[in-house]
Formats: sequence, structure tokens, C-alpha cells
Amino acid sequence: MNQRRVLITGCSSGIGRSLCQEFHRQGDIVIATARRPESIADLQAAGLSTYPLDVTDASQIGQLVETLQAAGLVPDVLVNNAGYGLFGPVMDLSPEAIAAQFATNVTAPIQLVQAISPLMKAQGGGLILNIASVSSVFTTPFAGAYAGSKAALRAFSEALRMELAPFGIQVVTVHPGAIASQFGDNAQLPAAPSWSTDSWYAPIADQIQRRATLSQHNATASSVFAQQLVKRVHQASMPPEIWLGKKSLQLPLLKRWLPTRLLDRWQSKRFGLNQLD
Repeated sequence: MNQRRVLITGCSSGIGRSLCQEFHRQGDIVIATARRPESIADLQAAGLSTYPLDVTDASQIGQLVETLQAAGLVPDVLVNNAGYGLFGPVMDLSPEAIAAQFATNVTAPIQLVQAISPLMKAQGGGLILNIASVSSVFTTPFAGAYAGSKAALRAFSEALRMELAPFGIQVVTVHPGAIASQFGDNAQLPAAPSWSTDSWYAPIADQIQRRATLSQHNATASSVFAQQLVKRVHQASMPPEIWLGKKSLQLPLLKRWLPTRLLDRWQSKRFGLNQLD
């Protein structure tokens, strides 16, 4: 198999780091990026190419593209992995917090696609993996902003899949389920004072906190996730969407087959909303 140049965002931990290690283990040329260069210094020491990148900074994206071109590292594969989860009742989320969530999880990957796709087109094609989430189709209470951002990314990916296909660029949406990482540690919640005192949901504050770390319970190891995904990337063809990790198949099936009112009642009880009646 030909060696590929793989650009990955959000490589400081979790899925991004594991993908870097697995692609490298398979003999590909890995271009690892992160907001804090020191967080991926060990990857550089291991022989990977590393660059600083704040995916919300358009000037840094442009600078990275120029640097990669000059270094002869035009990506064959782009993995849009960088992102985080904003959790909490929608009523408690500020417009600024919601905008920041969408800037990182939606706008940033689109900007990277717009910046990298012309390079792929010039060399005859490429592959784009947009890391969405099972939450793109299965929304829980207290995850409206995160689920909304991943649903938006899924919709953009579907459009891009059709729009870029004539130019030899394949777009695949990847939906991780519960994957062990620092996702829960990096999750953001509404500011504590308003959340704990003025919020309608103050009586069930522990349930809101639990939702922020729920994906880390009984989760698939990020190394296992990376092995499974990289194996598929190296196959001759890939499906338009990939579902990997624990709960990645079960939750969409629940959404599809359970009546909406029954599912709402189950989730309301699960997250303590029935206690507010």
C-alpha cells in the first residue's frame, strides 16, 4: 500500500493522539497538530511531523497550508478531529458559549476543508474524515449545544461528500460512540454561580455534571477505535459514514425504532428531569 500523508487536528490526547500513533505505526506520514505545541512534543520525538494549530484561527490555518506546501507535505488524508463538548441546559448557555462551540466543532473543520481541498484537487484527489459523534443523531438532555454542533457537522459533511466527489475527494463522516479519552475532563459547563443558584435545573445539578462525563463510562479505548478506523482507511473503499465504539450502533437504533414520546420519558427519568415536575 502506498504511503499516505495524513493531517490530523486535535492531537494532544484521546482520539487524535491515538490516530497519530496508529497511522504512524502503519507506515503513513503523520502531520500532527494541536493548539499547544508542547502537548505533542513527544510525537515529534517519535518521528511525526508536528505543527501548532488553533483550528479557530484562520490565519494559522493559512500559515499551515503554506508551510506544508513548502515542505512537500500536501495531505492525502485530512482528519478533522479537534473539538470539545459544551454541556448544560440550553436555558443556561450564553450566546457566546454556543457560538464558541459551533466555531470549533463546525466552522473550523469547514475552513480546513476549504483550505486543504484545493491542494487535494491539484494532486488528483484525497480523503477527508470528519469526526462527528453518535450525538449527531441521538440527543440527550444537557447536550443540546454539543449534539447540535455535531448534527450540523454531519449535514455539512453530507453536502461536501456530494460536492467534492467530482474532483476525486472522498468525504466520510465518522461517528464515535463512547470512547475513552480526556473528553469529559475538557467538557465545558455553564458558569457555576448561575448554574448552581439561579438555574431552573439547580436541584439536579449532579445530573448535569454526570452528562458531561457520561461518554467515559464503559468506553472503548481510543487505541482500539484508532486501529479500527485506520484499518478501514487502508481498505480499497470506504462507506459514506462509519459508526465505531460502544453505543455507536445501539443509540441510533433506539432513536429510529422507539416512539419519540417514550424515548423522551425514558431520557427525562434517566437524567432526573422528572424530579422537576
